[in-house]
Amino acid sequence: MSGNENTEKQGNRPDNPGGAFGNGRVISYNLPEGERPGGMKVRYKLRIATGKRAREIDARQAAVIMEVLQWLSQHPRQS
Repeated sequence: MSGNENTEKQGNRPDNPGGAFGNGRVISYNLPEGERPGGMKVRYKLRIATGKRAREIDARQAAVIMEVLQWLSQHPRQS
């Protein structure tokens, strides 16, 4: 595989300079040793989207939340 093919697979083409999240930030957080489940290392990575990508994600999340709320209203919990 040539270097150019490898670069294209990583999303670093001129028409897509930052990959899937070119206009956002990435925040990483490692859980402290005392808070790890069973001693396992845990790392959270949050990708912050902005602009058009953020609006698309917001719309998708709103649709899913509405679907869940509709399902919950049609299937009341019996105690």
